[in-house]
Amino acid sequence: MTNAQKWLTAFLGIFLALFILGRITQKEETFSLPETYAEKTMQSNQELDAMSLIRQTGCVSCHGQNLEGTKIAPALTNIKDHWTRDGLINYLRNPSSYSGDERFKEYKIKYKNIVMPAYNNMDVKDLGKIADFLLEK
Repeated sequence: MTNAQKWLTAFLGIFLALFILGRITQKEETFSLPETYAEKTMQSNQELDAMSLIRQTGCVSCHGQNLEGTKIAPALTNIKDHWTRDGLINYLRNPSSYSGDERFKEYKIKYKNIVMPAYNNMDVKDLGKIADFLLEK
């Protein structure tokens, strides 16, 4: 064995020993995903009115304080022309399933790179309150 081979063997041996030691002593880290708006609402067992639910789920951050629309999201007024209560609840639970609709194709052009979040983890009763409020607005 030449000196270069001895040095290489020693280096690899030390590297391997340090690698194994690092794996053995490594603390196990847990990673948590950030909360979505819908998960935040699941934590509250309080009875909330519709506008409080709308604020808590973050609708106003995109659709505006009065839900009259912004540069990044459409207005949530006069939606009774396009939705039934059940249809709106289904949309809120899975908005991506409506992406083929002609109106949503127009929204994709107008509001680029914006994705409506799904609220499928939210209680259906709360979604019903939101839907009722929006349909009356």
